[in-house]
Amino acid sequence: MIPRTMTSTEVYILPLKDNGAPDVHGEYIYLASGSREPITIRFTIEGTSSICRQGSLWVNIPERGADFQRHSFREFKLVPDFNRTIEISIPVYDAGAFAFYLTYAELPKLSGEVGSGEVASTDKKKTQTYYIDVAPRLSLDGRPLPLPALSIFSVISKFMGKYPTDWEKHLRGISGRGYNMIHFTPLQVRGESNSPYSLYDQLGWDPDCFPEGEADVKKMVDSLEQKHSLLSLTDIVLNHTAHNTQWLMEHPEAGYNLTTAPWLESAYVLDTKLLEFGFKLEELGYPKEFNSVDDLFKVLDGIKKHVVAEIRLWEYYALDVDRDVDAAIGFWAGGKTTFPEGSTKIDLVNLKDASAKDQAAYLVKNGLLGDDRLGERFRRHIDPQVSAALISSFFGSYRGETDEATIRTKLVSILDAVNMPFYEEYDKEIGEILQQLFNRIKYTRIDDHGPKMGPVTRESPLIETYFTRLPKNETTAKHEKEDMVLANNGWVWAGNALVDNAGPSSRVYLRREVIVWGDCVKLRYGSGPQDSPWLWEYMTKYARMLAKYFAGFRIDNCHSTPIHVAEHVLDEARRVRPNLYVVAELFTGSEEMDYVFVKRLGISALIREAMQAWSTGEMSRLVHRHGGRPIGSFEVDEISKSQLQNPGSPPMSPGANVGEATREVIRRIKPSPIQALFMDCTHDNEVPAQKRDARDTLPNAALVSMCSSATGSVMGYDEIYPKLVDLVNESRLYTSHSSNKEVKVGAGESGIGGVKKLLNQIHKLMGMDGYDETHIHHEDQYITVHRVHPESRKGYFLIAHTAYPGYGNGNGAFNAVHLGGTKVQHLGSWMLEVDTGEDAMKVIEEDKKYLRGLPSRVVSLPGVRIEVKGDDTTITVRDKFPPGSIALFETWIPAAEHSSGLDNYVTSGAKAAMAELNLVDLNFLLYRCEAEERDGSDGKDGVYEIPGYGKIIYAGLQGWWSILKDVIKDNNLAHPLCQNLRDGQWALDYTVGRLERAGQEENFKSLAKPAAWLKDRFSALRGIPSFLLPRYFGLVIRTAYMAAKERGLDLLNENTRNGQWFLQNLAMVSIQQTGLVKSGSLWPTKLVPSLAAGLPHFAVEWARCWGRDVFISLRGLYLGTGRFDEAAEHIFAFASVLKHGMIPNLLSSGNLPRYNSRDSIWFFLQCIQDYTRLAPNGTEFLKRKVKRRFLPYDDTWFASEDPRAYSKESIMEDIIQEAMQRHASGMKFREANAGPSIDSQMRNEGFNIEINVDWSNGVIFGGNQFNCGTWMDKMGESERAGSKGVPGTPRDGAAIEITGLLYSTLKWLAKLNSEGKYPYNGVKKSDGSEVTFAEWAGLLKSSFEHSYYVPTDASEDGKYAVNSHVINRRGIYKDLFRSGKEYEDYQLRPNFAIAMTVAPDLFDPSHAMGALILADKVLRGPTGMATLDPADLNYRPYYINSEDSTDFATSKGRNYHQGPEWLWPTGFFLRALLKFDLMRHKESKEGRVEAFQQVTRRLQGCKEMIESSPWAGLTELTQKNGEYCGDSSPTQAWSAGCLIDLYMDAAEYAEGSA
Repeated sequence: MIPRTMTSTEVYILPLKDNGAPDVHGEYIYLASGSREPITIRFTIEGTSSICRQGSLWVNIPERGADFQRHSFREFKLVPDFNRTIEISIPVYDAGAFAFYLTYAELPKLSGEVGSGEVASTDKKKTQTYYIDVAPRLSLDGRPLPLPALSIFSVISKFMGKYPTDWEKHLRGISGRGYNMIHFTPLQVRGESNSPYSLYDQLGWDPDCFPEGEADVKKMVDSLEQKHSLLSLTDIVLNHTAHNTQWLMEHPEAGYNLTTAPWLESAYVLDTKLLEFGFKLEELGYPKEFNSVDDLFKVLDGIKKHVVAEIRLWEYYALDVDRDVDAAIGFWAGGKTTFPEGSTKIDLVNLKDASAKDQAAYLVKNGLLGDDRLGERFRRHIDPQVSAALISSFFGSYRGETDEATIRTKLVSILDAVNMPFYEEYDKEIGEILQQLFNRIKYTRIDDHGPKMGPVTRESPLIETYFTRLPKNETTAKHEKEDMVLANNGWVWAGNALVDNAGPSSRVYLRREVIVWGDCVKLRYGSGPQDSPWLWEYMTKYARMLAKYFAGFRIDNCHSTPIHVAEHVLDEARRVRPNLYVVAELFTGSEEMDYVFVKRLGISALIREAMQAWSTGEMSRLVHRHGGRPIGSFEVDEISKSQLQNPGSPPMSPGANVGEATREVIRRIKPSPIQALFMDCTHDNEVPAQKRDARDTLPNAALVSMCSSATGSVMGYDEIYPKLVDLVNESRLYTSHSSNKEVKVGAGESGIGGVKKLLNQIHKLMGMDGYDETHIHHEDQYITVHRVHPESRKGYFLIAHTAYPGYGNGNGAFNAVHLGGTKVQHLGSWMLEVDTGEDAMKVIEEDKKYLRGLPSRVVSLPGVRIEVKGDDTTITVRDKFPPGSIALFETWIPAAEHSSGLDNYVTSGAKAAMAELNLVDLNFLLYRCEAEERDGSDGKDGVYEIPGYGKIIYAGLQGWWSILKDVIKDNNLAHPLCQNLRDGQWALDYTVGRLERAGQEENFKSLAKPAAWLKDRFSALRGIPSFLLPRYFGLVIRTAYMAAKERGLDLLNENTRNGQWFLQNLAMVSIQQTGLVKSGSLWPTKLVPSLAAGLPHFAVEWARCWGRDVFISLRGLYLGTGRFDEAAEHIFAFASVLKHGMIPNLLSSGNLPRYNSRDSIWFFLQCIQDYTRLAPNGTEFLKRKVKRRFLPYDDTWFASEDPRAYSKESIMEDIIQEAMQRHASGMKFREANAGPSIDSQMRNEGFNIEINVDWSNGVIFGGNQFNCGTWMDKMGESERAGSKGVPGTPRDGAAIEITGLLYSTLKWLAKLNSEGKYPYNGVKKSDGSEVTFAEWAGLLKSSFEHSYYVPTDASEDGKYAVNSHVINRRGIYKDLFRSGKEYEDYQLRPNFAIAMTVAPDLFDPSHAMGALILADKVLRGPTGMATLDPADLNYRPYYINSEDSTDFATSKGRNYHQGPEWLWPTGFFLRALLKFDLMRHKESKEGRVEAFQQVTRRLQGCKEMIESSPWAGLTELTQKNGEYCGDSSPTQAWSAGCLIDLYMDAAEYAEGSA
């Protein structure tokens, strides 16, 4: 056998919402793997999400070895499965920006019509496109280089000197300072301005630097990596070219000229006239030098007179009235009239007497042409056919020239009215043009902070021209004159980055809003290669050439680069270099827009500039933004276990290799900010000597280097150049002290190179090893930064005394720093001294050949005083620590130095510690509310209380996790729990203490192992600094919680273990609600686990176990999870107390059972039926013996201590028969111990119970108007309102759910009898005659529709037992039959769905579906079902039990079941809906899928609730529309159990259709 290769694969889980959107905050998916292997993205989609209806996932992630094609998507069909989560795993082999979307057939509204189910592909919906950015994986010197480890150094190549001599010297100095990547501004041939960003030839290398061209470039790049350990990055400039570029003369269509962009004509005319006017200022008597704003105002007046007026700019806005009138009359005379669609001649005749404004509005609406953009003069015009139609309506047909003058006058007046808003538009834009001219000329000629360009001359014109005018020569002779005018590039303040500023929808060139670069022509790409084929091909070559040599691109002016162009160019570049590092200069003005560019282009980092900070406080904010996560941050990879998976198992791993075994490391996709390249200074920034204080060069650099991002600097910064280098006009060459001699760490002359080397080394180390937690503190002139590794807790600590104007030379009175539990090693303290005097500046400025830094030196300082007490350290700044000083330390936490790593230790071994726990142990470990905890400890122990927060929900792990899951997700270190942990270790003591005490008890011995595990882990944490305790407490609790939950699911059945998360969470409610409670056992003298109705309201004593609640919940919580023993125990316990043929509503451990519920016995019998069907050897259960609390067929009451109690026993089938016989015979009794001792609210009549069968139809009737024997059992309690003893919902007569459950039981028993598995074939009636179960069932079936259905059509009322005068709503099933108040029969409530679920064959399928659709619209809320029709006069949807008003309907919560939305009926409603919807779609596969999807959509609210509930369950009820109800039990057994029932049904249907 060939051994399999074991590989590790990082798998990123990407859950998709019901609308197809990624369930990741901000929808920004950024994946940066530390592995060199391919990663896998696992899309997870709920199995019958709406998006799965004929759904497909489309991704453009290529298969292994295939080229990436942005618009080529692979299809993955979504195969619906209600019980599973769809998983589609797609390997990703390369970095890049990938995209996905989904297509699907929209889920129709639930209706009575049955469609074909098939939807044409053209009718399918498509989601928006979403992006996945996979970070490039760089390497240097054979080792991976994570992006946060990058230290980038920027140079302007034209200042580097001769290649290779001068270059090698500088490169050696850059490498010597610890930088690992060099950024070159463009290395191509420059244009006339000599700006590095104004390129003459994109495919040609600068001959001054690279005389051998591409060969020299290759040598340089090889030398960089091999000799200097430097990767290389270069600019790519896509949006403009030099204005003197040769190929523009060949290809003027590559720019925006008056042929390709005719809408720029007016802007060009204005620009040209402004230039001419500027050259004639003196001649026209205007000042050519601006000494004041008054001079400028004079020139503006001249612009109005000699420019605006002369070029008649208004003609680009208005209609030519004479032209349009002539055309209209001509068409009228020729009979060429057109009535616009939707209007008639009569409509136009009615306009005859309207105002000219209204007539103009008609023409604008129906006949205005040329309004789509600006263009030639009088582009706007009215369609002459429409205006001719208007004339003919007003004046009739053409009759010669006699009436022409009148008609012309009329039409002129209308068209003048049409022009009015156009003239207003013109006036407004002229105002904006003049304002922009004023602002720009003022800045360039007058303002102190401007360039003060001096007098207007031909060399320095009045305006910066917006257009390049190509010369006339042999090359350009073939072009039209309109081709020769090209728009220059520039930027627009606060412009929309996705709008083409030179496009037809923009007027910024006309309004003079562009800050123009006169040496650059804007390139016109159009919407795709077809619009400018030569340019696309040329720039693609340019990108591929760069990618051949450089590890990364800097996208210059990314915000001005058309995004579709950048996408194409980067795609092509990544074909050459898949792991291309891409940074961008992006200034969109909004973070939202930044995300658009970053996601679509796969940008690795955005350039961010420390020199933008104007104060120490602002610098602190920037460092905080880029510093990393806070120290002590919670780990958010909830899934971190490895698992072994068979290769290629669909749909998990398409493309996996046979013969490989894969160990998967599962990761959640974390919300991620946009990555940054944080520069201490760029070539666009003023340096500290200009903007702050030259001494700030050192602390500013140190602060940047401490950040958890890529960092960078620029030549001249470390050298302390006095000014920003003018990259256009400067001609001197670089000098650097670091280029001339070996750089040594520490103090030194001429700049900060020595300290920068250390800072870069530390930055690289922290980036390589993942030091991503940081604490930043700002105090007056100081900023401190502490950056640490999240696991080893090793770190580096910086104290930086910033230097801003006015800071002086003192030490700034900095408070001592206390580092608890932390040891430090002082790496050094330094201050920067800089000579900024006039003499120093003069020497620098007089050097015409070289750029030099200010005289400076870095001086070592004693700097700090370190005091150590135990593991605590205090650092104090000494007197001599002036602005411009830093102190640097290495730190570590002794208590975190565990042999296997503290993180590894505290997260290991939990599964083994839980391995012997049973489900009752897990109930104790995970749950137990306050009342349960008190009950178990005889009142001594309760749940933990957090100061400032309150008591946690559960004493067990779920109590902590309910808080921590959100605290961890939000990294909320300010939560009161975190503060409590920092204040002391009480939470640790509490958690271990309760488990240790429990482990000493007989019933919980197995808890000793988890207790020991927790104790050991917490012991390892006791010595760590308190600020780390929240993180590690969270790690331990999460690990224990996950292991306990996994153990719980392992003990449940396969369907649960393999089910989707919602089913698993519902199943955990089974563990949550089932535990040992001393006061709430199932038996009087035997302690066994019991099922609570809900927590915390129904947790202990008599209130814990309710017969009705148990048997509504039991099918889902026990049978649906495989807990057959617990199910049997509860059935036996209630069977043992059968009396009057009923089981008690309140069990009270069998001591004081109360028999006041008519429905409980039928839910009980339904559960036995389900048990026999679902449990292994289920029918054998009927032969089991049960001891009887009371005597069989005897209504005598006696106490549980009475010798008769439990003296007799029966087998289960006899108990069933007794229940059936007692009901068949009829019964009439008064509750034992009737009176206030058992019910202080009920009136005397209410204690009388009577139940009978009407043998004409087989229906069981019972109850009266003074008791409430079904689940809607709220008794009026308010004396003030007069409702005491008056039930809110008596529901006497025949409740529909009882009739359905009775029929289900009868059918079951008849079948068992026919199979020889049940000895009785029927019962005796009260008259002594016999009736078989089959006969009884037949009676019910034959009468059911007649008795309960209310027809939609009143003409059919005669077929049914209805009173037409009482009917409130049609197309429903009555809630009751023959109740004490007739109108109550006709109330729409959700109970009919229970009958539908257990007895579907009682119902006419079309009637049933109609009733369900109606209930879906009328009763269904976001989570629960309204308990009464909102159209009912008794509808009161807000339940407040504490209300004691005079309102008879609501006081003391009497409206409990009169409108509030209960959750457990939702399960039955959805089961019925699924059952009948599948029934009508039995021949259609698509229809069956749709049925499941309709149900899935209706589960969304419940899913959100269980996920967000701190009780980890589903509430009892809500108010109207799902609003929170404060009196509801927050987690109720039947709310969860009835939804598990739904999943059980779905699994059976799936098996049946397989």
